[in-house]
Amino acid sequence: MAAKRHERTRARRSALALLYTSEITDEGATKIAEEGRYLAEDGPLPDYATALVRGVEAHRMAIDKHLAATSENWALARMPIVDRSILRLATYEMMYVDDVPTSVTINEAVELAKDFGGEDESPRFVNGVLGRIAKILDEEKAAPKSAPVDGAAEETPKEA
Repeated sequence: MAAKRHERTRARRSALALLYTSEITDEGATKIAEEGRYLAEDGPLPDYATALVRGVEAHRMAIDKHLAATSENWALARMPIVDRSILRLATYEMMYVDDVPTSVTINEAVELAKDFGGEDESPRFVNGVLGRIAKILDEEKAAPKSAPVDGAAEETPKEA
């Protein structure tokens, strides 16, 4: 288990570097990875890093919606690029990766912010935003699914 955790920590660092490079160069992170234009000091790009980058790119609108709603007094465009990249990465993992506990995702993101954060307050900022997102996601999971307005069961379309 510890080896998997270490492997995922390394993958998150690699994914962060790709997302950051993507923002700086205005190119897709997946494209950068596919072309091998990343630092390979720790060896080849981990599969989990590739999965994270693809996931962030595929769900960026939903991720950014949560970030905009929870980053009090900070527009996404005003955030330091590295903080924004960390938040996108962690929010994707919280929303779409079921086998990683939310607390682990937040802790890993805070550690990334300590190591690479754009401001002295980055770890606290990242922790606060992700904590609010976690609360929203928990509330969404706990909320009962709404029934059709008229109380009737939904029908599936029939073939003609």
